[in-house]
Amino acid sequence: MSLPNEIQPTEEELLWMYEHMVLSRKYEERIGKAYLEGKVPVFNMTKGPIPGEMHLSNGQEPVAVGVCAHLTDKDCIVGSHRPHHIAIAKGVDLDKMTAEIYGREAGLSRGKGGHMHLFDPEKSFSCSGIVGQGIGLAVGQALAAKLQGTGAVAVAVTGEGAANQGLFHESMNLAALWKLPFICIIEDNKWGVSVSKATSTSIARNSDRAAAYGIPGEYVEDNDVWGVYSAAKRAVERARNGEGPTIIEVETIRMAGHFVGDPETYVPKDELAARRDPIDVMGERLEKEGVLKPKERAAIAEKAEQRVEQAVEFACDSPYPDGDEAMQNIFA
Repeated sequence: MSLPNEIQPTEEELLWMYEHMVLSRKYEERIGKAYLEGKVPVFNMTKGPIPGEMHLSNGQEPVAVGVCAHLTDKDCIVGSHRPHHIAIAKGVDLDKMTAEIYGREAGLSRGKGGHMHLFDPEKSFSCSGIVGQGIGLAVGQALAAKLQGTGAVAVAVTGEGAANQGLFHESMNLAALWKLPFICIIEDNKWGVSVSKATSTSIARNSDRAAAYGIPGEYVEDNDVWGVYSAAKRAVERARNGEGPTIIEVETIRMAGHFVGDPETYVPKDELAARRDPIDVMGERLEKEGVLKPKERAAIAEKAEQRVEQAVEFACDSPYPDGDEAMQNIFA
């Protein structure tokens, strides 16, 4: 459901958002397939070309594009352990990001960070595998932007579970007190790993917590990309005008388990059945409004698949870093 005072995106912005949502989905589908190589029929997290955990963002694409549509390269954004959709919407180099996920030398951090620790200074993008940590980092970036007078804003994208962390409250308090150009985006997919929001959080909407800090809070229902775009535009304008931070919570969905291999047996069947693919929802609306034609939707999907395959090929053709680099450029 869109907000009453919705700010309408232009046709060009709509196409950009849809194209990046499709690119993100195709990317996640391909990475998910590659991740399972060597891990079936007996799942072993250490096997295959991409070892470790893998968290996919299928279903949460509206958050990424609705927010990043308003950001420039100088605006900072920090993602969580489920970061690929945010990175793609922020313009992170897909080849280098894929090489990083594969642990290759050509990666963003020469293969040392992996999928939960992606860093791209050129696009002011970063992320962290520690729950809630990105909130404090983004508040620090917002403080730097204010002190330096750059006009940049800083955004933290985190889950609804992280809003129960002490760091969330400490960071929001400081951001509000100092009127920092900071925006906290909460992706409410209803599940913190296997714990439901209803059994872990005393308030129905984390956006209502904004009142405790004397700042605006908005809740966007139904994973609505138009609603995210509208709320994010208001928040970015407030931040750039020196009016301080905003909390935006988006009702989104996790179309797969917490990690690849999670069967989601804890999710009620009626909730699973009620999930609607936001890409289908947006594509159908764009067709109805005459922005896209079926052939154009198919062409966008095909182009995205080709770009993703190019990135995977780039990663697989890249060498692994030399063993002597193991202790270089790290914090000890």
